[in-house]
Amino acid sequence: MNRERSRSSPQPTATPAGEAPVAASRALLPRRLCSRDLVGPDGQVEIEHDGAVYRLRVTSLGKLILTK
Repeated sequence: MNRERSRSSPQPTATPAGEAPVAASRALLPRRLCSRDLVGPDGQVEIEHDGAVYRLRVTSLGKLILTK
């Protein structure tokens, strides 16, 4: 018997009637935002989290830095 043929590939899981498989997989993915949309033209944005203010900025080398 051919070993490659004996291995089964994962089968997609069933989804409830009316729900597309794509919609179910999107629920598991985090939101993705473009950094330019966040930091704007000046390259930085302040983010408030649990009463503290953080600054997200783009460095001169194009890296992102988050500071408190």
